[in-house]
Amino acid sequence: MNEMVETGMPEMHAFADRTALDAALALEVSGRLRESISARNSAYLVVSGGSTPANLFALLARASIDWHKVVVLLADERWVPADNPDRNERLVRETLLVGHARGADFVSLIPASGETQGDITGVLADLASLPTFDVVLLGMGEDAHTASLFPCAAELEAGMTTRDDALVVRPKAAPHMRVSLSKNRLLNTRHGMIHIVGEKKKSVLQRAVESGDEMAFPISAFAGESGFDCWWAP
Repeated sequence: MNEMVETGMPEMHAFADRTALDAALALEVSGRLRESISARNSAYLVVSGGSTPANLFALLARASIDWHKVVVLLADERWVPADNPDRNERLVRETLLVGHARGADFVSLIPASGETQGDITGVLADLASLPTFDVVLLGMGEDAHTASLFPCAAELEAGMTTRDDALVVRPKAAPHMRVSLSKNRLLNTRHGMIHIVGEKKKSVLQRAVESGDEMAFPISAFAGESGFDCWWAP
């Protein structure tokens, strides 16, 4: 099943279960990456952490793509050591950057060890060298946060307004200091997709779109007129 639902919602691709959702989304993303490689000889893919995309990553890793022409980076990252299980990069390296996809380049949002904690000068320089993204895959928490743009974070307004590509965020309701791509940088993409599962998250997304209040529902910055569509299963 793939149907559009809910008037007032972003374009929503709804599936009967997560298996069907992940299979269809993997085909969509891989197709977009191939188009970008064909047109520009490169592709830039932004992904999100958490449990939702794990199976999607495994499917993408098996896709026949010129992965050595693909650059992968995260929408946000926790500022913890690389071997910490809370590090999103671990999930990406263990489930996406394997198989066919092991040849892709990865750009980290956390500076190399030894640099001053909280200093992302080098990261900003790396991000400034990247062109418009080709695909941005966003998740969403039940508080309507996306990337590390949390409604509880003092840095949220900056994240929604800065022209910088990224910022340091210290959310009150979640552990660890983080680095997040800004709203401006996440919107600088050819294709944006919101990947969520469960009735509760669909309900949160509905409220976010109806409200349009980015400070209360950060996901509304991407689910409204920005053009991101939503891929969902119960």
